[in-house]
Amino acid sequence: MPRAVAYYQVSTQRQGRSGLGIEAQRAAVARFAEAERMIILQEFTEIETGKGADAFDRRPQLTAALALAGQFKCPVIVAKLDRLSRDVAFIAGLMVQRVPFIVAELGADADPFMLHLYAASAEKERRLISERTKMALASRKTTGIKLGNPTNTAEAAAKGRQMSIEEADRFAQTVLQPPNWVLYSAIA
Repeated sequence: MPRAVAYYQVSTQRQGRSGLGIEAQRAAVARFAEAERMIILQEFTEIETGKGADAFDRRPQLTAALALAGQFKCPVIVAKLDRLSRDVAFIAGLMVQRVPFIVAELGADADPFMLHLYAASAEKERRLISERTKMALASRKTTGIKLGNPTNTAEAAAKGRQMSIEEADRFAQTVLQPPNWVLYSAIA
């Protein structure tokens, strides 16, 4: 039976505490492994942003997952490409180093060119999220609204949890569709 290493990642402690993003990723990887009759040797979970030049240094679980995959000459499986990285250079570097990885979200006919396109799209989305957040906060400040929520933290936390649940449900719907999987192989 083919073997693989699973890697799950969320960027914030809040996402990590909710468990919803991690569980959706785990479910997508488990479905893939079952459909392909693969054995997951080990799962690695990271709660750390992949943003910044030092991102790889701050992600010891990714380092460990890649090392174990290299030791057993098997791929790393991620639910979505952006869980591996939203950086084109990082994804390209993995391909250049012939690190095989499987992206559960992509179709079976995805090739290195398509992976580069998806990586570029994820990188641009990261930049757009940052710009939208900065603009929204600046707009709120100009209207005199005090940012933060020091008075009703319980209500804010409940709303945040509800939003996380809704976001996880939306993600789960995309991964619960009939699967199309891609295996990026160093042989290709």
